[in-house]
Amino acid sequence: MTHDTAKQDGILSARGIAALTEAGAIRPERPYAPDQIQPASLDLRLGARAYRVRTSFLPGKSRTVGTCVDGLALHPIDLTVGAVLETGCVYIAELQEHLALPADLSASANPKSSTGRIDVFTRVITDQAAAFDQVEAGYTGPLYAEISPRTFPVLVRTGSRLSQIRFRRGTPRLSDTELAALHGRSPLVSVAAPSFTGGVAVSVDLAGFDGLIGYRAKRHTGLIHVDKPGAHKSSEFWEPLPADGSGTLILDPGQFYILASKEAVQVPPDHAAEMVPFDPLVGEFRVHYAGFFDPGFGYAGAGGSGARAVLEVRSRDVPFLLEDGQIVGRLVYERMAETPETLYGAGAGSNYQAQGLKLSKHFY
Repeated sequence: MTHDTAKQDGILSARGIAALTEAGAIRPERPYAPDQIQPASLDLRLGARAYRVRTSFLPGKSRTVGTCVDGLALHPIDLTVGAVLETGCVYIAELQEHLALPADLSASANPKSSTGRIDVFTRVITDQAAAFDQVEAGYTGPLYAEISPRTFPVLVRTGSRLSQIRFRRGTPRLSDTELAALHGRSPLVSVAAPSFTGGVAVSVDLAGFDGLIGYRAKRHTGLIHVDKPGAHKSSEFWEPLPADGSGTLILDPGQFYILASKEAVQVPPDHAAEMVPFDPLVGEFRVHYAGFFDPGFGYAGAGGSGARAVLEVRSRDVPFLLEDGQIVGRLVYERMAETPETLYGAGAGSNYQAQGLKLSKHFY
């Protein structure tokens, strides 16, 4: 790879993110952790302080996050010694990564996969932000995370990584026609005739995996230590949902479910993908808080043969009947500025390659 990736439109790879950091466009307070740069994204680390706030907010064009926190904070929290974030509360945490983006580079953020799978709702905010999880081209300033655990209380500390950020030059998202052409060259989903309308349709599998259709989160559980993978007994936090042959599941309001897609998904090495919610007019439920799929996810050449998309599902206000094969989301694909040197599944931190129905890495 001899070309200058700084001039290429697309999603920046790990190499591009490292170059941005060297150029001062990303300004970490401390050196990166060894696996912090992913194939097409950068994990964001909690800083030294967080604040319990009365309400979620957006600063809008005229205010900084700090100004808003001054008016809404209930109390500060020292993350250097670790802190429990309680369910039903909203917190604003400083992040260790600051930005000074060039005028032609924007970014977007999402919860990490493991964050979404434990129902911790987190969004990145910038100063003068009019939208969550969006960083305007040319932004210079700090980053903050809004954190709201929905089901389980969590223990976090300085350095905990709940969110991830992607850097984007130009408009690399594929059109429906381009998606269909890419699928013809390199199958994206394991169905004979996929739908390409605003992305690749993804449906829910309620037929079952080894006798299960998914998991429902228990209430009133113990803490989840977000930095301790494999340290929590799944039966203390999750109720398995057996496949009963009906191909249906009634979502109870306020309950959190882990389900899986019917389709096996692949992301070619020169593309990245993101799950976006399906049209809310078809049902009052939300799917998939953690939407980034890295290059090589499920890809045969990177140790996969298609991997199911794990779906984090919550009904909003009323019970809702999900049926096997019902479309619940869409995958949009974007071009990479260059193919990453290390694909998802080939390096550290790839916990969900070739996955089926799988809880987060915190559980055994």
